[in-house]
Amino acid sequence: MKVSLNFKSIFNYSIFYCFNLVKKNMDVDIHPSWKSVLKSAFEQPYFEQLASFLKTEKALGKPIFPPGPLIFHAFNCTPFDAVKVVIIGQDPYHGLGQAHGLSFSVPNGIKVPPSLKNIFKELETDIGIPYQASNGNLVHWANQGVLLLNAALTVRAGEPFSHAKYGWADFTDAVISTISDKKSNVVFLLWGKFAQEKIALINQSSHYVLTAAHPSPFSADKGFFGCRHFSKTNQLLMKNGSTPIDWSIH
Repeated sequence: MKVSLNFKSIFNYSIFYCFNLVKKNMDVDIHPSWKSVLKSAFEQPYFEQLASFLKTEKALGKPIFPPGPLIFHAFNCTPFDAVKVVIIGQDPYHGLGQAHGLSFSVPNGIKVPPSLKNIFKELETDIGIPYQASNGNLVHWANQGVLLLNAALTVRAGEPFSHAKYGWADFTDAVISTISDKKSNVVFLLWGKFAQEKIALINQSSHYVLTAAHPSPFSADKGFFGCRHFSKTNQLLMKNGSTPIDWSIH
């Protein structure tokens, strides 16, 4: 499915610095299933705002994370039809080599960040999967239908939340609303106040929402530890005839 001419014109002038969103044939580098359901989102003015902002970032020599081909990694790992669980993060990691387009996840060989360490600790307490100290790559979850969605899909190196107000929130809110409107029985895991603000976008008559404190070291002991969201998610999936998630780390 081709993106509209309006969207093409927005990105044509910025193809080399606009994080490879557009290929040579001007298709957005995102799984075709998402192109279809998000067509109207791609045509919104906030993409022009994003392009303009990123042009400025490029002119200032600002490195952007994650690398261009991984901006939509979550959508390519988890096609729309496969989505069973959504875990909402806020911002990509802003350190060199950390961000790869999946919320909370880091590539192989990268030190596991503190929040992810706490996720692994809860995973071990909840369902007995051994704590992972060396591997923080969650792509195995994504490939099973866990959409690991950050509210902003890019960030300036070393500056958290630096891209959060330039159009990404509008886009990812549209993603959440689309899942809510077009699917049923999806389990949303909302950790921390920021993620829980997205409840307004979710039809709780059609989906499940589990909330807890954020797994950050500053808040994990205030309700994340002991939330048992991993076992609860699998119980809800099986209740509706879906295959449970294998939460192990590969």
